[in-house]
Amino acid sequence: MDHLFTVDEGSATPVSPTALAAEGLLERQHLQEWVIANPQVLGESVLVITSEFDRWADTDGVPARDRLDVLGLDATGRLVVVELKRGSADRDVHLQAITYAALVSRFDLDTLAQAHRDFRKGRGEVLELDECRKRLLDHVDGEWSPELLQRPRQVIIAADFPKQVTHTVVWLSEMNLDIDLIQVGLWKVKEQLVAGFTKVYPTPEVEAFTLAPARIEAKAAAQKLEERSRARNAVHVVVGAGLLPDGAFLTLTPRHGVTDGIRENILAWVREDDSRASVTWSNNTAKPLTWQADGRPYTPTGLANHIFTSVTGRKADGIQGTTWWDVDTAHVPDTVDPDEWRTLAGTSLASLAKQLSGTGKDWTNLHALLAAVPPGRWTTYGDVATVIGSHAVPVGTHLATCRQCPNAWRVLNTAGRVSPGFRWTDPTRTDSPADVLSAEGIRFDGGVATREARLTLDELRGTVGN
Repeated sequence: MDHLFTVDEGSATPVSPTALAAEGLLERQHLQEWVIANPQVLGESVLVITSEFDRWADTDGVPARDRLDVLGLDATGRLVVVELKRGSADRDVHLQAITYAALVSRFDLDTLAQAHRDFRKGRGEVLELDECRKRLLDHVDGEWSPELLQRPRQVIIAADFPKQVTHTVVWLSEMNLDIDLIQVGLWKVKEQLVAGFTKVYPTPEVEAFTLAPARIEAKAAAQKLEERSRARNAVHVVVGAGLLPDGAFLTLTPRHGVTDGIRENILAWVREDDSRASVTWSNNTAKPLTWQADGRPYTPTGLANHIFTSVTGRKADGIQGTTWWDVDTAHVPDTVDPDEWRTLAGTSLASLAKQLSGTGKDWTNLHALLAAVPPGRWTTYGDVATVIGSHAVPVGTHLATCRQCPNAWRVLNTAGRVSPGFRWTDPTRTDSPADVLSAEGIRFDGGVATREARLTLDELRGTVGN
């Protein structure tokens, strides 16, 4: 950030830069704490494992005196070694960073978990070692790679960098070392200090054309992380929308991450045992699929990977498992209208999530809408869902179990029939919704409500001012 201005009524006034030392700010007590509190300056999704780390030994068992400023772990599973300088970087600062990277490259999960436990304990948070292991594994979504751990990314943060450092870092990057240079600046706006962190190498343009294997490897890991994130988010969206009732069946259709030949081999393997092609759904964001072949719970991607490996004998690489599982419309849940359920035919979990993104389980709007449906008129699950931004299936499932939904009997399926899944919340009632609607003046012909009494979509929206 070369220039900073204050703006007052359209007039811009330059703000003079200052320095950490000039303002009495220290490297460890201040700059280091800023980074720990705001790890986003190190890159996306970095978990700070420890700081001021010095518990290593040389080959003779003599403890090293050097302290690693900050050690982080990004979501792809790479360690992030951070070297801090409150002023201009030393001419050999990159050598320090490389030394620390070499030392931590031999760390394993237990070493890192112990370092994290000690770090958090020093900050007043008491964690068991197993809790720390779980925190690290959760941060990388369980994808722990010892090979990737051996290639730490280095970040050097300083107020300025001499040319010896920048030239050397560029060359080291081309030679397969992954080093970022981040410049920290400080300005004083009236009595308020403003700090800024600017990545000066690699710039986005340089990064796009940098072909060093370390960065290629990191990008591949990031792509896998993104694929896992999409799969995880799809499950959360479907569960959050309440679209699939517990016990709903899904069927296997191999898609993402397989060739045509492997897909045919998987389908042939499935035909040997029909239970391999079927799962039941539960609204559990951790492991929502229960495989009929073994009765065990899985994530969509976890089961897709298991099937891939069972057929090919190879480890799966980057499969998005939510594309593999389609709604089985041949098995209609009791709480769902069959006609509405069939609208989901051939729809995968990934496609459902895409359709339902932003839909949730807040039924306040639904209750207000139903309360506004007047006697002698009826509407459909689909129209109600359209108005409240949901889907007909979760609306029907909710109506079948909700004890607070007003006028639920005034909601019919698209054909104008009472849904087979309709249930009175009062089990002692023996009349049907058609009986109640007839008493309100709606005629039925062969079990179908007269179309004249149906609210149009615009009329339905108008009942609550939508």
